[in-house]
Amino acid sequence: MELLYWHWIIFGILLVLLELVIPSFTALWFGIGSVLVGFILYFAPDLSPTVQITTWAISSAILTFIWFKALRPSRGKIVLPALNEIQGEIGVTLISPTEERPGRVRFAIPINGYDEWDFESDDELEVGDAVKVTGVTELRMIMKKQ
Repeated sequence: MELLYWHWIIFGILLVLLELVIPSFTALWFGIGSVLVGFILYFAPDLSPTVQITTWAISSAILTFIWFKALRPSRGKIVLPALNEIQGEIGVTLISPTEERPGRVRFAIPINGYDEWDFESDDELEVGDAVKVTGVTELRMIMKKQ
């Protein structure tokens, strides 16, 4: 069976639509790579199937790499402020910390653009308790019951 340009375009559209069901942004880039091969094949219809598939794999891999390394919004790169900037700030406990997971605190005035932060505490806390910043680690704040 000969692969025609519209086969690649239809395949690409199906992969892009698959992204609606599986939101990982991976199928999207393979779909765009497929559409790209369809356009290349439209202008150069004598490409062998091996060249078509290789072009699709390479273009999809490059697009996926660019997304995950350069274009994707950064996640988990929130920088905690220095202790001297926030020591003594008062917040309200939204989620009590346990041994398995950190707690969550909300401040009235956002800190570094965020009003909610993860925290650790040695105190027994319940939702709604007032807490005060006493320390900062690389990952979260250290709080004491107010």
